[in-house]
This record gives sequence, C-alpha cells and structure tokens, in this order.
Amino acid sequence: MSVPLKLCIKTVPALAASLLLLACSSSLPPMAPEITRLNQQMLPPPARVDLTPDTDTYLLGAYDELRIDVFGVSALSGQVIQVDTSGKIAFPLAGTIQAAGKTPAEVATLIESRLRAAYVRDPKVTVNPTKIVSQTVTVEGQVGEPGIYPVSTRMTLMMAVAAAKGTTEFSKLSDVVIFRTVNGKTFAGLYNLKAIRNGSYEDPRIYTGDIVMVGESRGRRIFKDFLQIAPLLSTPIIVALQRN
Repeated sequence: MSVPLKLCIKTVPALAASLLLLACSSSLPPMAPEITRLNQQMLPPPARVDLTPDTDTYLLGAYDELRIDVFGVSALSGQVIQVDTSGKIAFPLAGTIQAAGKTPAEVATLIESRLRAAYVRDPKVTVNPTKIVSQTVTVEGQVGEPGIYPVSTRMTLMMAVAAAKGTTEFSKLSDVVIFRTVNGKTFAGLYNLKAIRNGSYEDPRIYTGDIVMVGESRGRRIFKDFLQIAPLLSTPIIVALQRN
C-alpha cells in the first residue's frame, strides 16, 4: 500500500458527530480533531504517566492483591496483601510502602531494603500480583459481552476480544479500532481480526485504558478518507487525533 509519509486531513461533520458519541463513553476529545496518519503499523505504547497502571513494567494500583514471599523466612512468606485506597501496603518489619505506580520488582526491592535495615540477613523478596483490579480495557461493539475487563500481563487485541466473549455473527472483523492515550495525545489504530488470525500481521498489544471497538462504524469513520485511497486493509492504519 503506497501512502505519503505524513497525511493530514480535516474532519467532516459526520466524523464530528461520531466523535461526540464516543466522548460520552471515553476520554476522546469532544471536539472534531485533525487527523494525521502515522507511517507505522503499531500504536505507540503509552508512557508511564498515562498508565493507571499497566504492565510490562506492570504498575500496581489500588485494590490489587499481592503475594509476597521472602526466601528462607517462612514467617514472612505466603502473605497476600491488598493495596489500599491510597496505594500503600504494610509488610512486617518493612512498615508502610507506597506500591501504586511501582512495578512488583520495585516493590520487592523496597521491601528488601527495609528488611536489611531491620537486620534480616540478605533478604530475597518476590512480589507477585494475585488479583488485578486496577487495570482495565473497555471492549465495545459487536462482541459477546461488551464491557470493562481486567488487563492481564501481555494482553493482545485477540485476547481482549476473547475476554468479551468473542465476536458475534454480526461482527465486522475488518472493522476493529483501538483508541489509546499516549503522553496526553489520542491515537487510533484500525485492525483486521481475520488478517491477524491468518498471521498477516502481529496481534497488537493492549494496555490499560485502551478502548476497543469491534464492528462499530462510528469508530471506523475516522479512517474513511484513508480507506478511499486504499480500501483493502492489508496492514493496520494508525492515526493521531488532535484538537482543532
């Protein structure tokens, strides 16, 4: 598919209407944006500041449950602790620790440091999330059960759709849009589930805060001008949305 490196268009009234509808259920700009096509096939990953919270990095959040083990110290192992509303946990000998916004590995390092200060010799701590409630993805449109679902580690688009009970007989597999906020800017990607299943291109990563729309024309309208140029979606179309 031959496309310019960067292509900008002004949206039309129909697009403005569709985005107004989206604004009711998402963080998309309520005003019609300018659309810029990006010369890439994957949505950019969110920055750490965008996450509430996410993983790779898996950032912990309020109400997540953690299993904490200290190797060789049975009295301090096997404890399941829930992150409180302020994002903190309390651990024996380590005291109160800010967990929200940190990775499990970072929390483990903090606990190890506190335990050393409490004269525990060479502590080896592991922190594993056992229940994730702070990270979610919204799946809308023609899926079995539209709704808000937990984001597991390394979740992909196919996994998110599966969590929403899969597609239906009315689903448009070539009409799947992911909306994402990166450094305060909104991006959108148009994907084809059939092409992903066939291995034509990679199953895109899903992050907390993403909005997935399956078979929804209101989302696809954002891409209509690009589809007029290249109607066959052999690769994803990635755009950036900016307020006018």
